[in-house]
Formats: sequence, structure tokens, C-alpha cells
Amino acid sequence: MPYSLNLPDAFNAADYFVDRNVREGRGEKAAVLCEDRLLTYAGMQDGMNRFGNALKSLGVRMEERVSLLLLDTEVYPQAFFGAIKIGAVPVCLNTMNRSQDFRFYLNDSRTRVLVVDAPLLELIEPIRNELPFLEHVIVVPLRQGFPLRQGYGGQAPSCSDEPPVNGMRPGDLDFDTLLAAQSDRLDAAPTCRDDACFWLYSSGSTGSPKGTVHLQHDMVYAASTYGMKILEIKEDDVFFSAAKLFFAYGLGNGIYFPFHVGATAVYLPHRPTPEQVYATVRRHRPTLYFGVPTLYGQMLEQDGQMAGVRLCVSAGEALPPSYLHRWKARFQLDILDGIGSTEMAHIFVSNRPGEIAAGSSGKVVPGYEARIVDEEMRDVAGGEIGTLLVKGDSAAAFYWNKHKKTTETMMGSWVNTGDKYYCDEKGYFYCAGRSDDMLKVGGIWVSPNEVEACLIEHPDVLECAVIGASDEDDLVKPMAFVVLAASKEPSEKVESELKEFVKSSLALYKYPRWIRFMDELPKTATGKIKRFELRDMLQQQKAA
Repeated sequence: MPYSLNLPDAFNAADYFVDRNVREGRGEKAAVLCEDRLLTYAGMQDGMNRFGNALKSLGVRMEERVSLLLLDTEVYPQAFFGAIKIGAVPVCLNTMNRSQDFRFYLNDSRTRVLVVDAPLLELIEPIRNELPFLEHVIVVPLRQGFPLRQGYGGQAPSCSDEPPVNGMRPGDLDFDTLLAAQSDRLDAAPTCRDDACFWLYSSGSTGSPKGTVHLQHDMVYAASTYGMKILEIKEDDVFFSAAKLFFAYGLGNGIYFPFHVGATAVYLPHRPTPEQVYATVRRHRPTLYFGVPTLYGQMLEQDGQMAGVRLCVSAGEALPPSYLHRWKARFQLDILDGIGSTEMAHIFVSNRPGEIAAGSSGKVVPGYEARIVDEEMRDVAGGEIGTLLVKGDSAAAFYWNKHKKTTETMMGSWVNTGDKYYCDEKGYFYCAGRSDDMLKVGGIWVSPNEVEACLIEHPDVLECAVIGASDEDDLVKPMAFVVLAASKEPSEKVESELKEFVKSSLALYKYPRWIRFMDELPKTATGKIKRFELRDMLQQQKAA
């Protein structure tokens, strides 16, 4: 059912998520822990205000875009909310993309100011002369133990003695020096609850990426629904998200969920390997941990502890039931699987503590509504597969400069997720795959997720992906790409065993006719398997 926020018309998200915590007496509380550094809420307010003033000194005005190409450090929320506080719009960029991707993002968004971490500046250098809208590049030096409790205090913090990066050009601005010269006082811009607040770019796996425009109230809505009603977040929680801040899932986990209740966020600037994740848990003892299925599977293969964690969350792709059961047996912790999207800001269907159905995405989060429809947009009967639609007030307003795609996806108050789902009699939603991933085998729809979930139950399988391939009669059949557990070697015997394993569990027409062993599977930055790359690889090999 709909949820009412009762926010005033005059509303600024930066004031709500940062200034409010200081006003309510949490100024000296840790807002962010990053490696050996600590940023208080007062320190974040200091940095946010200085960054907002820095943008104003560069001529940035309300509604203009400021792109953030940043690692997960304490700089991220200061830059993110500093832009929002002056009414500008931060654009969160995927740090794992390539130079040509950034050319598209920066030109499509008409970004005037880019804030980039020094190690990432080399990704921008090859396209510098192809960015007609970009006027200023602000480079963030490497952080090395600056005691962030104090804020900037009128002087540049202690950073690396090394130059930020060879690609830094004359005219580029040093983040710390720039902020140290600014006032720590800043009034929030007169934005309203329905003003543009921030952008996220979709992955672009089914076409060019889409600039997804979110409004000032969207973060509050997602935090008040999923955050409060499912996770029951509170002030003494410590949040750790392996999913990065540029990703919609990570942005909620690491910024606006903790700041909604005055809690603490833990950031990991590095790639979230099992070793890095376990080390971060040991160091900071988070109470809430957010991962993706691939990482949960990798963590189960290595030694480590999750002491202090009260609840784990998974999103990005369907969580294999075997991961859920093995995690529970090893750590005595539940993993709440759910589905969210860039368009909805965060999770809108989720399992919940004490109500977990293995293999399902859970039930509709309070504050949202969901429907499963056929190709004519009619509700399907219970148990039938259809397209998932969702409604809720965290939905993005539109895609930037993509009117046709906006009208196809944002159908009035309903958003078309493009995911195939079915719902059982208890109200649990089960993912059948993306619309373009579904297979029709012998005239019957087959869900790749179902075959993958079966394969992953085999003890020799670490990861897998299933796509459609054509046989000698040009008929579509399932094909599996499999990453074996470390102790196993590919062989015809293992291949035969896996096929028989699926045959014994699923309908015969669903078993993979071909199995290809891989060292690793192609994935997006958020951990989703790039099935389209596997399909492209097959087509290229066939053409050759």
C-alpha cells in the first residue's frame, strides 16, 4: 500500500540527511569509517558545506550536473550532498567503466564539473578533448590517515606526497586545497521535494545507458519503507555495503539508510574480495552487511568470520538457495534476498527476518505495490509467469533525453521492471529471469534462473550462467557456462554428471545440452552476470 512521507514542499535532501543529524545532537558521532579514518557528522557537514561553496565559486548553479567518479571513501558523501545542498545534481558514475563510457556519461549529462579520485584520472585523460561541456576537473588526492574528526579546519589535510596522477593538467583543482579555502557555512538552496536531486546511469546492457533522474524525496521514501520496515534500521547500527556507492543498491546501503537514522557507514575503497570483506568486518564490526550473490558464493569458499553482524542482505540477482542454507549453517545468519532497480532507487520486494522463502525475492515491501502482467498488460493468474510492474514514491521521474524509453518503462504510476516473475499463493515473488533472457524450448518457456539454481546445488559448481543456444536443427536449447569449485578440474565425466544432476531435478527439456567450463563469468560492476556477452561470444564463434 502507498506510504505517506508528509514532507514539506520546501525540502533539501542534504539538509535532511546531514544537517538534521548535527541539529539533533549527533555532530560528534561517527558518520563514516573508512580504513583507519573516521568522519563525524560535524566533519561531514563541514566538508559538505565547503564543497558546496567551492562549486558556487566555480559558477555552478541550481540544476546543473556535477559528476562523481569516486571510490568509496569519506569524500563521496561530502561531494554528493555538497552538490545537492546548492541545488546542483550529482551524477554517480561507475568507476569500473572505460574511457568511452565516461565520454558518453559526461556529454549526455552535460556535466560542468567532474570530481575524480586521483587513481581514476587516467580514465578521463584519453577523452579530455572530447568533452565540450566540462569546465572544471577536481582531483581528490589519495587519503592517508587524515584525522577526519576535525573537518578541514581551514587547512589542507595531510595527503600523499606523490603527485595525484600523471594525467593532472594545469588548471585542474586539488580537492583538499579547494575546500580549505572555502567557508564552512552554507544555506541550503530553496529546492522542493520534487526537484531533481541525483542521477544514476543504468548499466546499458540492453542499449545505451539511461540517465535516471531521481527527486529530492526519493531517498527518504526508500529509507522509510525498506530501511525502516524491513531492516528495522536504527541509530546504533553500523552499515557495510560491499556493493559500491555508485550503484543504486550501494547508495542506499552506504549513504542514505545510515544517515536517515544517524547511524554509521563503513566504506571499503578497494575491490570487495572475500579477504577484504572479512578484514573489514573484523576491523569495524558492522551490524548490517550488504552483498551480491556472487560475492556470497566466493566468501563461502574462504575462511572468515561475520562477528557482530545481525543481518545480511543480497540483491542484484536471485540468491541461490544453496548459498542461503550454507550461509545460515556456517554463520547462523539470515540473508534477506530482494529485488530493486535503478529506477526505484532501492529494494521493493524482499524477504524479511523470520519470513524467508528460499529461492524467492520475498514479498512486496510496505509502501510499494506490485503486479505481474501478460503482454497485454493484464494481470496473470497466480503461479503464472509474467512481467513485473511496481509502484512506489521512490520511482525516478524520467530518463534524461529518452522520451520513448521513459514512456515504455514509466507507465503512469507503474514502472515496468522488465523482469519475468511469478507469485505463489503465499505472496512470495519468484524471479524467472529478464524478459530478454527467457528461453522457449520445445514451445515451452524455460527460466535460466531455474536451471542455474539447480546447477549451483551441485557441490562441484561455484558459479554458472545459462543462455539459449541453437542445435543442428536451429532449435533453441539451454547451454550452461560453469565455473567449478577450486578442487575440481573440467572433464567429460564432470560434464556428464552435471547434466544428469539437472535431469534428476527438473523437467527433461530444461537440462543444458551443452556445458562449457570457464575460469570466470563476465559480470557487471554490481555482480550481475552479463549473459548478453556470453550470447555475443557464441555468435562470434559461430560466425567464425
